[in-house]
Amino acid sequence: MKKILYIILILFTFSSIHAQRIKDIAFLEGEASEQIIGYGLVVGLSGTGDSYRSSFTIQSITSMLKRFGITVPQDDLKTKNVAAVMVTATINNYLKPGSAFDVNVSSLGDARSLTGGTLLMTPLSGLSGTVFGFAQGPLSIGGYDIDTPTGNRISKNHSLAGRVPRGGILKQALPNAGFGANMIKVFLKEPDLTTASNVATSINTNFGVTIAKASDASEIVVEIPQSMADNKVSFLSQLESITVEVDQDARVVLNERTGTVVSGQHVRIMPVTISHGSLNITIRSNPMISQPGMFSGGSTQMFNNLIPFANQDSSKTIAIAGASNIQEVAAALNSLKVSPRDIISIFQALKEAGALVAEIVII
Repeated sequence: MKKILYIILILFTFSSIHAQRIKDIAFLEGEASEQIIGYGLVVGLSGTGDSYRSSFTIQSITSMLKRFGITVPQDDLKTKNVAAVMVTATINNYLKPGSAFDVNVSSLGDARSLTGGTLLMTPLSGLSGTVFGFAQGPLSIGGYDIDTPTGNRISKNHSLAGRVPRGGILKQALPNAGFGANMIKVFLKEPDLTTASNVATSINTNFGVTIAKASDASEIVVEIPQSMADNKVSFLSQLESITVEVDQDARVVLNERTGTVVSGQHVRIMPVTISHGSLNITIRSNPMISQPGMFSGGSTQMFNNLIPFANQDSSKTIAIAGASNIQEVAAALNSLKVSPRDIISIFQALKEAGALVAEIVII
C-alpha cells in the first residue's frame, strides 16, 4: 500500500514585540550556580532492578551492608530489587544550608524500571569534590514498564529516569560574592545590542533618573540610587520586575525528522516562484511463459518481464508575492503535499536565492 507523507508546518508569528521582565531575560552579577552529582542505590523495586551482570551494583550493596555491620558474600546477593543510579542536581548560591532542592535520578546498570523505588542517602559533590548536600527519598517516575507472565509488555514514557521532589538537602552553601556597594551589573542570557539598549532605557524610565548604561551586547551597568543604598533587596526586586521589549534575530528552525518549521516574528519572504516537480517511477510486472515445441525435449519456463514507467508532474508551481510571510509559504507548500525532507531543500534554496530574509537553523 502506497503511503503519502504530508508535511506538518507549525508557525509562531507575532504581530508586535512582546515585553518580558528583566528577571526572565537576564541575571544579576553575583548569581552563581553549580551542577552536583552523586552515585547511589535505588531499592524497593519489584524485580526490575539490576541483574548479576552489573557487578558494581553488587559491590555497592556489599559495601553498604558492611557499614551496618552485616557481611554477606557477593555470590549470595540477588540484586533484582536494587538498581545503581546516578543522581544529579543544580544548586545556586542563594540556597542556604538546610534548603531542599529537586534531584534527578537515572539508571546506571541494566535495570528494566525504577518504578516504585526509593533512593538511599546519596552524597552530592561538585567538580572540586566538595560535598554540598545529600539526597534521599521516593522516586517519581511518571511512567511504567510492566511485563506479563505470558511474555507481553506494556509501557508508558521512560521508566529508567525520574525525580525526587525536594529530595536533596543542602549542607554547604556555595560561595556568595554579594552585590556591589554602589552598582550592580545585569547580564543578558541572550546577548543582543538592541535588547541591551532597551533594558537600560526601561530602567532609567522606571526610576526617573539615568542610572543604567549598556556597556555591550550583554552587560548593563546600573548605579544604585543613594536613597536605596540601605535597601538593596527592595531595589533589585523592582529592577528585575521591569518589563523590556526584547528584540530577536530573524530565524527559521527546521526539524528534518518531523518536518516542523518554526519561524520568528521578523522573518520575511521576498518575491519568489517555487516549482516543485514530482518524479514518479513505477516498475510494472508482466509475467510471460515460454512453451517449447512438441517432442523438442525442452521444458516450460516462466520469466517476469519488468517494464519501468516514469512520469513527472510539473504543474506544482507557486508564486509568492513580495512582503509575504512564512504563513503564506506554509499554506502554499501544504497545497503541494511536500514531504518533510523536501521542505528542508526548499527553504535552503530560498535562502540561497536571497528570497528568505532569516537565518536557517536545522535540528
